[in-house]
Amino acid sequence: MQLFYTPNILNGFARFDEEESRHLLTVLRRQPGDHLRLSDGKGYFYETELTEVGKKQAVARILSSIAAPAERPARLHIAIAPTKQIERFEWFLEKATEIGVDTITPLHCRRSERDTIRHDRLEKVLVSAMKQSLRAYLPVLNPLTPFNKFISIIREDQKRIAWCDTEPMPHLKESLQKGIDTVILIGPEGDFSPEEVQMALQNGFSAISLGSARLRTETAGLLSVAVFNLL
Repeated sequence: MQLFYTPNILNGFARFDEEESRHLLTVLRRQPGDHLRLSDGKGYFYETELTEVGKKQAVARILSSIAAPAERPARLHIAIAPTKQIERFEWFLEKATEIGVDTITPLHCRRSERDTIRHDRLEKVLVSAMKQSLRAYLPVLNPLTPFNKFISIIREDQKRIAWCDTEPMPHLKESLQKGIDTVILIGPEGDFSPEEVQMALQNGFSAISLGSARLRTETAGLLSVAVFNLL
C-alpha cells in the first residue's frame, strides 16, 4: 500500500502541492480515475479518486474517510539539539517518526555545534517517514529554540532531562509514568552545561540516565522515543 500526504483538504477535495503533484504525474504516471489513499497528518486517512493530475497541482475527490486510533495514551515531546552533521539529525527525525512521536523541538544549547537548520528540508524528512510507515499523524516540528526560552514555556506534566552525570540517576524506563504527557530533553554532542541542567531542575525537570554507555545525540533521542512507546 502506498500512502500519499496533503493537509489541504476542503469541501470534499484534496489538493496536493507542486512536489507531490509532479511525483504523481511524472514518476508514478497516475491518471484521473486512479484511486489513492492519503493522510492529512492530523489523524485521518482518506480514500480518494484523482480528478486532475498536473505538474503544479493534482486534485482528488474524497470518497471516504476514517479516523486513525490514538497511537499512545499520552503525548511525547522530544526537545533535542541538532547534530553538527545534519544527516545524523535527519536520521533521528526519520526513525522517531516511524516509531511514534508527537512533537519535536530542535534545541539551541550553550554547547551546540549547530545554530541553524533548514526547517523545510527537515519537514520533508518527517513527511517521507510518515508516509513510509503508513501513519496518520505527522509530528509537529518546532523552530530552533534557545534552551533558556524553551525551559520557560514548556507545559508537559512529566519532564525529564537526560545527561551524562557521574552520580547514579534513575533510568528513563524506571522514571516514566504511563499515560502522562511527557517532554524529554536531549543535549548536544558536548552535553548540557551545568548551568542548563540546574535551570532545568529548577523548572521541574527530573534528571534521568539512558544507560551506562555514552550515546550519540541522535541515538539518545531515539532510545527515549522507543522507551516511551514501550510503556
